[in-house]
Amino acid sequence: MTPEERARQQIDLLLQHCGWIVQDRSQRNLAAGPGVAIREALLKGGEADYLLFAGGKAIATVEAKPEGYPLVGVEGQSLKYATGLLDNPCWTDPLPFCYESTGSETRFSNRLNPNYSSRGVFAFHQPEMLIECVTQSEQLNQRLREMPLLITGHLWQAQIEAIQNLEKSLAESRPRALIQMATGSGKTYTAVNFVYRLIKHAGARRVLFLVDRGNLGDQTLKEFQQFVTPDDGRKFTELYNIQHLQSAQIDTVSRVTISTIQRLYSMLQGKELDPELDEASGEAIASIFKDPLPVTYNPKVPIETFDFIVTDECHRSIYNLWRQVLEYFDSYLM
Repeated sequence: MTPEERARQQIDLLLQHCGWIVQDRSQRNLAAGPGVAIREALLKGGEADYLLFAGGKAIATVEAKPEGYPLVGVEGQSLKYATGLLDNPCWTDPLPFCYESTGSETRFSNRLNPNYSSRGVFAFHQPEMLIECVTQSEQLNQRLREMPLLITGHLWQAQIEAIQNLEKSLAESRPRALIQMATGSGKTYTAVNFVYRLIKHAGARRVLFLVDRGNLGDQTLKEFQQFVTPDDGRKFTELYNIQHLQSAQIDTVSRVTISTIQRLYSMLQGKELDPELDEASGEAIASIFKDPLPVTYNPKVPIETFDFIVTDECHRSIYNLWRQVLEYFDSYLM
């Protein structure tokens, strides 16, 4: 096989893992499932390596490149295939989404976002997620630019500055943010405040709150349970469900999931975690495992599971070991 043929073989497998039924254009059957990927689809701009159909309508293209090919800048080629769809039914014209992939590396562009640009993703999004995204009146990126003024009466000055600066960073489409606050300044309370705002005002579907040890998860859960919303007057848990992860299953109705990084990794592996490991600190575990642990795609936990990931006490040693777990998700990280 040529390098590009090997890449397409890997892309076929990755698409299938992510819920797409891969077909040759001569065998096209858009009713075969919620997501269908047509190889070498004919468009006005030429042949798209893959044309993705969700709910029976074209929604994205995939540009395949051989292993090692630099994908940054290839989105211009993807855009050429996103227009001129001939007689294909489509969600929008041009198409809203584009992927570039070698099978081991993938980039994604959401053209519905203002000032969009491609970003690296661990895998493809599932068909249902792309449909949900394209049918929204506004994208998450846009809603983050329209956050209402912060109610400050219940906050200290350091907390006000932290939340305002974070929201400014998110509004500028920065995917990573670091909040540095002194001990005793109410870091968890600050986090609960901005998580509430992200859910209520930005429409975050689900937020992952990572803690260093299982018992710190109990404390974080209590902080959410005691939090009285400044604009509504009800407690957070009267409005939204929270899950303190104790197994390998995510509660899909919970808007906040609290977990340790080691339990999250175990969940991606489809395994239950030894409770003793859940109570070990991230630094202690980092001293046991010297090299980053491998991560593979888990269809039960797709990359779009969380919109935001909040890491509490993310030490460098933890990040070095668990970075691939954090970057598995197509999420804002803070």
